[in-house]
Amino acid sequence: MEIPVYLFSGFMDSGKSSLIKETLIDGDFGEGGKTLLILCEDGEVEFEEEELAKVHACMAVIEEEESLTTEKLEEFQLQYQPDQVFVEYNGTWQMSTFLEMELPKDWIVVQSLATVDATTFEMYLNNMRAMIMEQIFAADVVIINRCEDDTPKGKFRRSIKMINRKAQIAYERTDGTIDENDMEELPYDMDQEIIEISDMDYGIWYMDAMDDPRKYEGKKVQFLALVYHPEKMKKGVFVPGRFAMTCCVDDITFIGFKCKCDKGEEAPPHKTWITITAEMHYEFALEYKGKGPVLYAVDMKPAEQPEDELIYFS
Repeated sequence: MEIPVYLFSGFMDSGKSSLIKETLIDGDFGEGGKTLLILCEDGEVEFEEEELAKVHACMAVIEEEESLTTEKLEEFQLQYQPDQVFVEYNGTWQMSTFLEMELPKDWIVVQSLATVDATTFEMYLNNMRAMIMEQIFAADVVIINRCEDDTPKGKFRRSIKMINRKAQIAYERTDGTIDENDMEELPYDMDQEIIEISDMDYGIWYMDAMDDPRKYEGKKVQFLALVYHPEKMKKGVFVPGRFAMTCCVDDITFIGFKCKCDKGEEAPPHKTWITITAEMHYEFALEYKGKGPVLYAVDMKPAEQPEDELIYFS
């Protein structure tokens, strides 16, 4: 019988303990049998043993990262015989310590959740990028809490999606309610005959097209692009794109979509600049290992290299 393990990650005071309390004690997860709650740090919210007992839960503590071992978890398994396991992970520990270790027999990580404090997210991205990226990269769900009306949700969403495109993102307001209004108004007109994508808007367009490619089916777009010819691409197929920086110079990566020329037409030379007009379609591509946005070139003109070759997600 599998024993589901739920992993909660995030920095201190990011809301992990509150989320566990809401899920386990205030929610209905306690009805799933006996729960073992493993605490790897002391959060702002304390767990009362009487409260835990009401939902058939017990608590164990691991204070040092070196103590988090397979043997220790197997001891917990023998001692508590849980039906499910909640792990409140320490935000300063390496995620790989847990994710790469051999878990006790039948323990299966079924969901990884990361909590983010909206008031400190940008500071952590700028100053502790590697640590916060590691937590987000491993998460199935990212919960951004303490949101206000002026929280730049679109900016945060793009930063997270660049790290972990498959992550589900939820926004929680300071009063604890879920903010359903996570839609961002696009800075370009989707009803234009040709949608002009400026350098400033390239990152927004790229992420929006990745998240909702069907929205762009049959739409024509125009943008300034650097031509790339990845290995093994067929003749007449290339990637027009841009180098993007998500939060710092160590994070620069090339982003673009597969593009097909008309039959018999040559693709532009590698690493040249063009202004391209293309029609977008949502279709299967081997390069995507599934369906994704594919461009069909309508017009391509040589262009000058811009002063700033990078585009940004801010």
